[in-house]
Amino acid sequence: MAQDDHDDIYKEFSEAVNMTPAKLEKWLDTEESKEVGWPKDGGKESVGHHSGRRIVEIKHKKKADLTDADFAHMKKVVGYVKRHLAQKPKGDIKDAPWRYSLMNWGHDPLAD
Repeated sequence: MAQDDHDDIYKEFSEAVNMTPAKLEKWLDTEESKEVGWPKDGGKESVGHHSGRRIVEIKHKKKADLTDADFAHMKKVVGYVKRHLAQKPKGDIKDAPWRYSLMNWGHDPLAD
């Protein structure tokens, strides 16, 4: 990936992921976090939950230390958050699986 792409992805990722690494780690330890999403590769952990752990790793790195694989995952996160936000359900979202899924991907819609 070109440096310009990295800069754009970094900016979009920083805007999409509005949870701190500490908040995201705490969330990922909850039962609610583990109960939403599709299983990854037939395992017990969901794709979103796995992504959340990867996001924490990325957030702990300096920008200069990010790899192309990190930027590829960051781009995937941005796409997921944008698509999922467009599917917001009606009514109270505080305890909605929709919100929990987004939080697994590092975005709490109630934090905005």
